[in-house]
Amino acid sequence: MSRPYYKSWIAPLLFVWALCLLTTQVGAADEPLAELEEQAIKAAVERVAPSVVRIETVGGLERVGELLVGTGPTTGLVVDSEGYIISSAFNFAQKPDSILVTLPSGKRQAAQLVSTDRSRLLVLLKVEADEPLTPAEAAPQSEVRVGQWAIAVGRTFEAERPNASVGIISAKDRIWSKSLQTDAKISPNNYGGPLVDIRGRVLGVLVPMSPQETEEVAGVEWYDSGIGFAVPLETVLRNLPRMKEGKDLHTGLLGVSFKASDLNAKVAEIAVAAPTGPAFKAGFRKGDRIVEVAGQAVERHAQLKHAMGPLYAGENVRVVALRGDERIDREVTLAEKIDPYVTPFLGILPMRPVGKAEDADAKGIAIRYVYPDSPAAKAGLQAGDRVQSIAGAKVTTAADLREQLQPLTPDESVALEALRGDQTLLVNATLATLPESVPGELPPAHDSAALAAADVAKPATGLVPIKLPEFENACQALVPDDFRADVPHGLVIWLHAPGGSKDEELVALWKPLCEKYDFILLAPKSADATRWQPTELGFVRRAADAVAKTYSIDPTRIAVHGHQAGATMAYLFGVTNIDLVRAVAAVDSPLPRLSQLPQPDPVNRQAFYTTLATKSEQSAAVEAGIERLRALKYPVVVQGVGEQARYLTAEELDGLMRWLDSLDRI
Repeated sequence: MSRPYYKSWIAPLLFVWALCLLTTQVGAADEPLAELEEQAIKAAVERVAPSVVRIETVGGLERVGELLVGTGPTTGLVVDSEGYIISSAFNFAQKPDSILVTLPSGKRQAAQLVSTDRSRLLVLLKVEADEPLTPAEAAPQSEVRVGQWAIAVGRTFEAERPNASVGIISAKDRIWSKSLQTDAKISPNNYGGPLVDIRGRVLGVLVPMSPQETEEVAGVEWYDSGIGFAVPLETVLRNLPRMKEGKDLHTGLLGVSFKASDLNAKVAEIAVAAPTGPAFKAGFRKGDRIVEVAGQAVERHAQLKHAMGPLYAGENVRVVALRGDERIDREVTLAEKIDPYVTPFLGILPMRPVGKAEDADAKGIAIRYVYPDSPAAKAGLQAGDRVQSIAGAKVTTAADLREQLQPLTPDESVALEALRGDQTLLVNATLATLPESVPGELPPAHDSAALAAADVAKPATGLVPIKLPEFENACQALVPDDFRADVPHGLVIWLHAPGGSKDEELVALWKPLCEKYDFILLAPKSADATRWQPTELGFVRRAADAVAKTYSIDPTRIAVHGHQAGATMAYLFGVTNIDLVRAVAAVDSPLPRLSQLPQPDPVNRQAFYTTLATKSEQSAAVEAGIERLRALKYPVVVQGVGEQARYLTAEELDGLMRWLDSLDRI
């Protein structure tokens, strides 16, 4: 027997032997181990019970986004004897008209919402109690260990006694170092209640959380799944004085963006430092590599997110970056918000190379199309010209040019060098904002001679099944018959309306468009043909990733398009997958009432397309969604469809595809 194998079985065997011995000893004393555990758990719950209150809300919204918000009792935790109670922001996402708190004595009191911690998704309530309240005792974070007992406590089923579920601490420093993780069953019944140790001390306050989203309902889909989160009570108490003053707390922002990449594989190199952000004002610039934040060493982007995650707006933090061999060491005051980023627009479409998506060309970037009345047109650039440099920086790929433009702002003038045949052009262009219209007919995107010269193998084409063993949903991809691996195609993720769509109709409608504009159509289907579920967002993402592994996909031309409920799903998918989706095209559906939309990302650009029917019941909601998007400086194309809602005509659908074909605009 080898030594590694011996090690693998001897430790469990010793554990079982020790457990049997302990059980035998306890049994001899007529006190089985299970009884001792039960007594300890009951004692822990009884110790924290005087600090656990029942909360009821009255009135407010029925839905938050697509989530039906319940109005049943929830839980809170007393953190100050003067009547201050902490709870989960999820319990108040519906913005209730009134709040009632049942104290451990059984007395009901009206409560006021004092402030909100928008980083850790907590709220602070205040009741004017005429009886003493017992604040919870915090377990020191330094003593918390993975694997220790953890008991999730709520007070919802019966006001007289708390309810509890038992588990362990399964991880620390989760959700970018903001929370503990437990496998105890967590649900809206105990959100806002305590997670306690076996001694009844409070480890943290239970909240739903997600690493990708920041709204109050983020992560609620994981309830009762064995994945639950709790904000350490020590953190809550440390920030309690500010919250008692009525000050909302916000995540601290540096105002920088990073190259789209694997968080765990890439260094934290700044792609864009927003001119209005704290990092830019402190002297950090594009290309600087952040190596330390708040005394924590940073080697990868993920480590930076962990270092920044616990920090609040208004806090001063020491940031160290490398600029070549130079060390930049600054103190930065983190911001609550950064003014929305506005993508600068030069006004050209680049030719697309045959071969790798970003093949460099020493002669520069060939111009496929110049937008009429754009900065490029006003500067005298024409289709066929080759852009060689901008603001003195040499560019050989379209990605280079986008990267050089990212730190600039509309109305800023830049110097361009271009080639027209053998002639060198030196021009100045005053940048503009992205257009909100569909371009006219576009010339070919590839050089015909390069296409003719290449000889490449072709993967499967036509209607190709996409099989994902972990999902029951059906899924297909419509791949043009002339697809070739050396020509990266765009991807349209089509989310059907209730009732689904027939394969023959899908092929008849989309095949000529996919062939004309070099797109693959991905058509995932909902498990229930009559409706989509928000939980199916993960399935759609996995399907898109599967297509990208098999086919050559142009990352600048990935869009999600839907009709009616499929359009609602398209919005949700787009704003929660900004690393993938460059455009959302919604037909006959307003923007969902998301509690928070993501800010425009300089690296992961997004644009929106929507239809508007003037006499539709949803027209006001559609217009409100357009205003919300434009307020954040997203470009929005609005396609009028007449008085009543309908799907696009053949001409309108061709226009949509033409717009999607232009998503790589610069």
